[in-house]
Amino acid sequence: MSLTADKCILILGCFDTKSEVFSFLRTSVLSKNERVIMINTGVLGTTELFHVDFESDVVALEAGYHIADLIKDRDRGRAMEIMGAGAARIVSKLVAQGMIKAAIGMGGGGGTYIAIAAMQQIPFGIPKLCITTLATKDLSRQIGNKDITLVPSIVDVAGLNSILELLVSQAAAAVCAMANVVTDENRQGRRSVAISMFGNTTACVDKCTELLNRQDYEVLAFHATGVGGETMEALIREGCFEAVLDVTTTELADELCHGILSAGPDRLTAATEMGIPQVVVPGCLDMVNFAHRDTIPEQYKDRDFYNWAPDVTLMRTNKEENEVLGKILAQKLNRSAAPVAVVLPLKGLSQIDAEGGVFYRPDTDDVLFESIKKNVNNSVQVIDVDAHINDVLFAELLVETLLSMLK
Repeated sequence: MSLTADKCILILGCFDTKSEVFSFLRTSVLSKNERVIMINTGVLGTTELFHVDFESDVVALEAGYHIADLIKDRDRGRAMEIMGAGAARIVSKLVAQGMIKAAIGMGGGGGTYIAIAAMQQIPFGIPKLCITTLATKDLSRQIGNKDITLVPSIVDVAGLNSILELLVSQAAAAVCAMANVVTDENRQGRRSVAISMFGNTTACVDKCTELLNRQDYEVLAFHATGVGGETMEALIREGCFEAVLDVTTTELADELCHGILSAGPDRLTAATEMGIPQVVVPGCLDMVNFAHRDTIPEQYKDRDFYNWAPDVTLMRTNKEENEVLGKILAQKLNRSAAPVAVVLPLKGLSQIDAEGGVFYRPDTDDVLFESIKKNVNNSVQVIDVDAHINDVLFAELLVETLLSMLK
């Protein structure tokens, strides 16, 4: 018997205005021999076309509001926010009870917002699909680091027609098939390590990955582009990794200097919260990321820049920023009860911070190194390495340090 046989496909949306379409979606899912849980997030009423497990009044109460007050206020934006929060709390409880094998939502602007908000509570690996009129828009802020699949509705989700019937049927078949994918048990049993990377640290990450693979560790690399760091932190909190090799902490610099690749204030906190070993490198803290040259804030116009690509402009961090970054990095790691090591590549933090490189500033890097040493407590091991971050020697030492913690 499948491990997901007793679980359900969650269907959520506004059943007050789109009941006919949701009835068709429900029937399509049931035709695949699946069970369903129906959550109504519509403020204006319900439907008699099918059974609803969680009505909108229950959803609103989960967020601390009465549905009658939302109807009376007639504030659509506020109502969407409240219903999204309430649905998220219900979904969180269902996930904790092991009830959900997949989720599918559907809607226009409001319905999409609520569905995606609720799906934030569903862990990685449980399929999440949304049929939406906004599929071709930038929903990165709403989706965040979740593995949500968007399906363009092509036409408005306002009533059944030949186009929508085809797309809903396909989406129902897709989410049911996704829900029943069985993970390879051999891969499932492998120990996993998270590693952060950038184009400027690729050589180091590739070598670390090779060495860890030899020890039968699965290595999952996350590109330090803001959402990459956020995703890594989120999956660490979901218990996906045994340890973290944080080679590229550049997102801390973007957070400090308002670059475009910030991963937010919680970057470099998840491993500490989860109590797992971490080896940390101040990789690429020599740079802050901006887009085209004409987008750089006025306050930085006189700084040192390098065009990594036509739409990627890197700014060299200075001594004052490195002093602050060293303190931030140290303070985040000081709270860990699990083994922590900071490994310092004394000959450069990135591909372009090597001798002869455009960002090579040994005296500026030294400020960062000394700030880290000055601000860490005795529980954090600091290792100086007379090598560049992309030297084979440096990668070997990183892996050796991490393996010693794991043993």
